[in-house]
Amino acid sequence: MPSLGVASPRIRPAARVMRLGFVPLFDAAPLLVAEALGLFEAVGLRVALSPEGSWAAIRDKLAFSALDGAHLLAPMPIALAAGLGGVEARLQVACGLSRNGNGITLSNELAGGDLAAKLKARRGPATLAVVFPFSSHNYLLRRWLLAQGIDPERDVRLTAVPPPRMAHRLAAGEIDGFCVGAPWGAAAEAMGAGQVVAGTAEIWPEHPEKLFAFSTEYLATHREQAVAATAAIIAAARWLEDPANRVQAISIMAGRALWQLSPATIESAFDATHRIRFRAATLPRREEAALWLSAMREAGHMPDSIPDAQALSPFNDGLWRDAAARLNEPEPLLETTA
Repeated sequence: MPSLGVASPRIRPAARVMRLGFVPLFDAAPLLVAEALGLFEAVGLRVALSPEGSWAAIRDKLAFSALDGAHLLAPMPIALAAGLGGVEARLQVACGLSRNGNGITLSNELAGGDLAAKLKARRGPATLAVVFPFSSHNYLLRRWLLAQGIDPERDVRLTAVPPPRMAHRLAAGEIDGFCVGAPWGAAAEAMGAGQVVAGTAEIWPEHPEKLFAFSTEYLATHREQAVAATAAIIAAARWLEDPANRVQAISIMAGRALWQLSPATIESAFDATHRIRFRAATLPRREEAALWLSAMREAGHMPDSIPDAQALSPFNDGLWRDAAARLNEPEPLLETTA
C-alpha cells in the first residue's frame, strides 16, 4: 500500500458510508485505485463506489442527493451550476482526476485525406458521437472540426453515445466516428472498425479531462471526511504516475471497470496516442474552467443570462489545498494552451 505521507493522520472512523459515483472508464482510475489499495480505509473512511451507466445518471443522482460525490466530465459542474438540461446541482470540485486522454476516431472510409472534401461528397451528413452534450469531448471535437473548415452545426450530426458502445456502433455503421477517452479508440482499431486520427492533447495540450466533486449538501456536515477522501484520491493519482505500478494498475482497471477489454487494449491507454496522464498535479484550476465556459458559450450551450460567477462557482481549490497539506503535496507548476 502506498504511504499517504507523514502529514496525513487518520480521522475518526466515519459511521456514515460515503457514496461516490463513477462511470466505469479508464479515467476513473484514481477512485478505483484508492479503493483497491485501501487508501480510503487508511484515512478512516467507509466508501461505497457506485458504478453508473451514463453521465446523465451521475448528474441526476447528484442532483437528488443519491450520491455524495462523483467522477465528472470537466464541464459538467459548470452545466449543473447553470441548470443546463433542466437539472441543477450545487457542487464543489475537490480535485482533478486526469488530463488529456481522449482521441478522435473515424471510420476507415473517412480516416485519411481531406475530411472536409469527403464530407461534402456524402449524400448526407456524417454522424459523430461524443459521450455527453456538456463534455470536453464535444467541445474539443468541435474545435478540431472548425480547424479543418468543417462546421459542426451544419456539416456533421453530433450525437451522444456511451463510451463502451462506440466501437461497436462504428463497426455496425451506425456512426461514422467519435471522440472518447482511451482505450475505446484502440478497441475500434483492434476491431478493424476505424482509425484514431487525433488525440485531444493535440488540440489543447494538458487539458483537464475528468474531475471529482462533492455535493455542497454533503460538505455542509462532512467536510473533514471530504478532505480525507480528496487526500486519498491525490495519493492514488500519484501512485498511478509511477511506471513501476503499471501492471498492477492495469489489473485493477481490468477487474473493476474495463472487464470487457484485453489487458493489451487497456495498456494502450498509457501510450503516446491514447495516454491519460494521471498526475499528482490534481489541483482544480478556475482559469481552466473559465476556458470550458467560453467553449460552452461559443457552442450556444450557455445562455448569456447566466453570469460567469454562477457558472464557475463549483471551482474553488480549498478542498484540494487542505488535502494536499496532509500529503505535503506541492502546488503543481503547469502551463496549458487553449
